[in-house]
Amino acid sequence: MSACLLFVLLGSSALFAAEPFIIKDIRVNGLQRITAGAVFNALTVKVGDGFDDGLSGDVIRELFQMGFFSDVSVEQSEETLIINVKERPAITSIELEGNEDIETDKLLEAFGDVGMTVGRVFNPLVLDKVKNELLQQYYNNGKYSAEVDSKITTLERNRVAILISVVEGSAASIKKINIVGNKSFSDEEILKEFELTGPTLITFYTNSDQYSKQKLSADLERVNSFYQDRGYINFKVESTQVSISPDKNGIFITINVNEGKVHTVSEVKLAGELIVSPDKLIPYVIVQPSDVFSRKKATQTSEYITTVLGHAGYSFANVNMIPEIDKETSTVKVTFFVDPGKRVYVRRVIMEGNTKTRDEVLRREIRQMEAASISTNAVEHSKSRLSRLGHFDEVDVETLPVSGTSDQVDVKYTVKEKSSGNILAGAGFSQSQGLVLNASISQNNFLGTGKRMSASFNNSAVNTIYSLGYTNPYYTIDGVSRGYNISYRTTDADEANTSSYTTESFNMGVNFGLPLNESDKVGLGMDLEFTSLDIDENLFFGEINNFIAENGSSYTNLKATAVWGTDTRNRAIFATRGGSKRLSGVITVPGSDLEFYKISYNQKQYFPISSHTTLYLNGDFGYGDSYGDAESLPFFENYYAGGKGSVRGFNDNTLGPRDVFDDPIGGSVKLVGNAEFIFPVPFMPESKTVRLSTFVDAGNVYDDEIDLGELRYSVGLSAKWLSPFGALSFSLAMPINDGDDDEVQTFQFSFGSGI
Repeated sequence: MSACLLFVLLGSSALFAAEPFIIKDIRVNGLQRITAGAVFNALTVKVGDGFDDGLSGDVIRELFQMGFFSDVSVEQSEETLIINVKERPAITSIELEGNEDIETDKLLEAFGDVGMTVGRVFNPLVLDKVKNELLQQYYNNGKYSAEVDSKITTLERNRVAILISVVEGSAASIKKINIVGNKSFSDEEILKEFELTGPTLITFYTNSDQYSKQKLSADLERVNSFYQDRGYINFKVESTQVSISPDKNGIFITINVNEGKVHTVSEVKLAGELIVSPDKLIPYVIVQPSDVFSRKKATQTSEYITTVLGHAGYSFANVNMIPEIDKETSTVKVTFFVDPGKRVYVRRVIMEGNTKTRDEVLRREIRQMEAASISTNAVEHSKSRLSRLGHFDEVDVETLPVSGTSDQVDVKYTVKEKSSGNILAGAGFSQSQGLVLNASISQNNFLGTGKRMSASFNNSAVNTIYSLGYTNPYYTIDGVSRGYNISYRTTDADEANTSSYTTESFNMGVNFGLPLNESDKVGLGMDLEFTSLDIDENLFFGEINNFIAENGSSYTNLKATAVWGTDTRNRAIFATRGGSKRLSGVITVPGSDLEFYKISYNQKQYFPISSHTTLYLNGDFGYGDSYGDAESLPFFENYYAGGKGSVRGFNDNTLGPRDVFDDPIGGSVKLVGNAEFIFPVPFMPESKTVRLSTFVDAGNVYDDEIDLGELRYSVGLSAKWLSPFGALSFSLAMPINDGDDDEVQTFQFSFGSGI
């Protein structure tokens, strides 16, 4: 185009070498889609201006810069300036073929960003740029044999159709990665930080030997962090060479590094505007004098201090780590420079997305107050409280600066509501209960008020349960909850692998929940329960017969319940961090037909080991006894152990004491512990519905005193799947010290029950 422009300019100069003239009219020839007005707007010369040969080049240059013309010439007819143009063709279609790695829609969007799209003027230079950049994209992904070609079809009315053909080829695989210059760490230690690898037994699946420029850059950054976290503050990657085999299928990577020396920390200090007392900041400084310098610890310290300042209202604070390196002593002085910025106040707290849920239901969970200084802790804690309500699929929060101010923000919570009403009917199966039929209707956010109402039915070989419930989580403005429940239940103990008796009970009660703080809550309740007991008519002796002889077979009890609980898990199902604790006690008040009490404690804790693995610990303790004239805890209130959710590898509810017929009868004391190492399914690390674990279980139940020597142990492998049809749980366990009377069940599963 430059040569063409030069030719036209030279020609124009000769044309106007005669006499300058005053322009009385400007005429443009050759326009098709471009309007004359657009041309006149691009020109600096106007009617009435003088024109000579020196301005002809300016006219041609200005019109070429519009990008619409492939040819421009200028001539004179008396006092009229005549401009002849040839428009570039318009693009009528763009098609791609052969592109599998990159979606067509994404490519067309990228083409549009550089001006090549349907309806725009065709520019061969832009097409060449698109082809080169597309080819470079394939090169970056390791496909060095890729080819990109184009075909331009000329159509009537000055239009063109573009076809871009791609031959992607196969990705070149990494044959070897060489590290040069490393003295303190071996190639093997350094390459452990790499996502890219040479050929291995599983690269056919992981594709970790497929070269990518972006992956290599990320790997080099990890190597830099590896060294800087170990004191090599001057570590550098001097150069990287990527060579390709002649057949373009093999890649060899050579990385040249300069390790430098190990530096220790000589001094640590805080500087800048210390709005928050240094005494409150020092505990968050994890970089200490005489330590080997660690960039990771320095970064974490900056983040910790920034968080503390955010809690104090300085949400735009910056904390910069400034190292002063002494090359002679190989030490570094670390200064954390604090710039708190202005204290920021919240103008408004905004709720969006709650079309069904009343605003007050959300606002009563908010701990960041309007007109108060912002606290990042309060903002995030409010988000967590909204998430735990169970009314929303998603909760997002953003801080929006207020226009015209430098110290005010709006905090906006955006929620995505989920259906609060559920009508469920289903079936499941477990080895302990057989076929389980269930149906329920629940409304966890009744009419958008946040109140919960439910009705359910559950039927299995062991239990038949009907229940109704209602809870107002904010019976008072302070968060005191009140609930009512009524239920009917029959239990056939013989079907649960225990003694031969059947209970029928009717229960109705009221309960209150009182928050102690942001995470702890206590509950108080009172239940009136009517229970009747039926035994095998052929049972003439034994513990059950004796109990009925002393207490009858029908009982009316008034139960008082107290519960303390705290829950810090990141989610209720498939948690990966946090934990929960629950301490509960129930006692039948004096005057009840049966006078007894039970105390139970459960604690769960999740410890993240890596981004995909977790250590889970669970402990269960229960103790019950009688008081007053009663001699023992009613046998149908006994604790049981063994099976799913207890000590796997043993049949459900079969551990511990047995009656005279050698049937498990449970005990008044329970002790169970579980330890699990949770990990994802191989090659599915991001799955949120399936996970595996190896476990060690221990536990038993006792008549009245714990004997640790009688604990039963098992080890095994567990799999849990949240399927579209319900929760499935499988375990393969091996008892370690089963006794003569113990009932072993190596494989156990359940379907349709909670996980």
